[in-house]
Amino acid sequence: MPSLLHTLKCAFVGFTILAANAALAHPKLLTSTPAENAEVPAPEKIELHFSEDLMPQFSAASLVMTGMPGMTGHSPMKMTIKVSATKDPKTMVITPTQPLTAGTYRIDWRAVSSDTHRVTGSVPFSVK
Repeated sequence: MPSLLHTLKCAFVGFTILAANAALAHPKLLTSTPAENAEVPAPEKIELHFSEDLMPQFSAASLVMTGMPGMTGHSPMKMTIKVSATKDPKTMVITPTQPLTAGTYRIDWRAVSSDTHRVTGSVPFSVK
């Protein structure tokens, strides 16, 4: 019969492993609207849905127009946007201040959750 001390040691080790795994969980982009590489009508807003609650004060995004129909060698052009949190702490909303014209775009995002590690990524899409 295991001793109480042995049982407590095992419980402590198990709890420590679980707590460490939770602390090391980084936010992952689960879905985006528009989806990666999608061709869509001009969206009024762009939503990024993550696996973890975000810390809005440390999370951010930018929107870059990477190509325009009929123009070769188009230099990337940063668009003016508003980034906001929602009632769902796992969602970031990007709202362009002007309607998006036909072309290719890229959302560059930075997400920070309670583990305070910064994770970055991008979502390319096209506007018809």
